[in-house]
Amino acid sequence: MINLHYENFNPKTHDILKVAKLVYDVDFRTFDMLFKDSSKAISTIANDLKKHNPTSTFKVILNDNNEIIGVLMAYVSDKPLDIRIKSLKLIIVDVLDYFVLSDVKKDDLYLAEIAIDDSLRGQGIGRQVIFDVIEYAKSKKLNRVTIDADFRNVGARKLYEKIGFKEFNKKRVKIGSFERGMHNMELIL
Repeated sequence: MINLHYENFNPKTHDILKVAKLVYDVDFRTFDMLFKDSSKAISTIANDLKKHNPTSTFKVILNDNNEIIGVLMAYVSDKPLDIRIKSLKLIIVDVLDYFVLSDVKKDDLYLAEIAIDDSLRGQGIGRQVIFDVIEYAKSKKLNRVTIDADFRNVGARKLYEKIGFKEFNKKRVKIGSFERGMHNMELIL
């Protein structure tokens, strides 16, 4: 078991390109559809991250050497408004998210994004992060933890089900030949 540390993402102190790559990994299919090129998508995400104000909702996951090994975005109930100028394509991603992501109720903790560096996947780190989030939610006496699994990401859905999450809804949006769908999942605490 690896020791994990969580810090609020700060564009002044953390490797923006590394974080941008991890954010890209969470939703690469949508980014690829919009940008047609992963390096352009990552560059746009990095430029957006430079404007990011540190908040408790967006964290980097660090190992004992303080190296970024992942990212985590989670929040309780309503997501705070993220008001900053974004590229049109990143706004489109936000709009698509609106139609497919879980509805978050009062006293829910929503696990919005989790990404682990590809070189470390399959080692139980993502599972450990999810358990840390669940323990945090329990310590705050919240009602449930919600998470979304993309229809095409069978591995993530199976992991969430093994941990105890159950599907409570399915949502999808289709625009032309593009389709995006999510299994909205919950763990009642």
